[in-house]
Amino acid sequence: MKILSTNIANPTTIIWNGKEVTTGIYKKPVSHAIFLGHQGVKNDEVSDKKVHGGEFKACYLFSAEHYGYWKNLYPNLDWNCGMFGENLTVSGLNEKEIHIGDIYKIGNALVQVTQPREPCFKFGVKFGNQNALQQFIDFGYSGTYVRILEEGYVKAHDTIELVEKAKNSISTWQLFNQLFALEKNSELLKLIVDNDALPKRKRQILSRFLKQ
Repeated sequence: MKILSTNIANPTTIIWNGKEVTTGIYKKPVSHAIFLGHQGVKNDEVSDKKVHGGEFKACYLFSAEHYGYWKNLYPNLDWNCGMFGENLTVSGLNEKEIHIGDIYKIGNALVQVTQPREPCFKFGVKFGNQNALQQFIDFGYSGTYVRILEEGYVKAHDTIELVEKAKNSISTWQLFNQLFALEKNSELLKLIVDNDALPKRKRQILSRFLKQ
């Protein structure tokens, strides 16, 4: 895998249900290296810290290979890297091959795969269509958040190298699909509820389905 673009956002105000809301989803490519810190990407806007940023969502990666699918759906949008709110647009990222807990070296940083991105209304606002949320879920390729084990700078053209493969885990793609599946796969969930690369609250929610 390789970084094609580093992207950060300034705060942007949108209108939602008649109210002004600030968001950091409007990320744009930058020509310089960006710093991955334990709580987030330096100088990147994180408006709602209840659901974005922090240890388990410090940096968001999205695959460049998925852009074509979305451009076909929304050809009239102003397309650029960072369109999905990702800090790192990555070539070769395949959610079916990366697993929750995998550890990678990116530039000077050491990161761990934590969880898929779950779309919210701000994604729909940016795409001009709230149906984009369900389209994102149906597509199944969510990108991934990472936690920062060792802080450091990353830049375009840096490679992303596997350092340690998670044991007894599931792929980001599998977890994303389980989050929205009406019928959960208990065998898959058993592989994830004790994985501390996933936030405790998320594991608690998933563990409830094992008791049913």
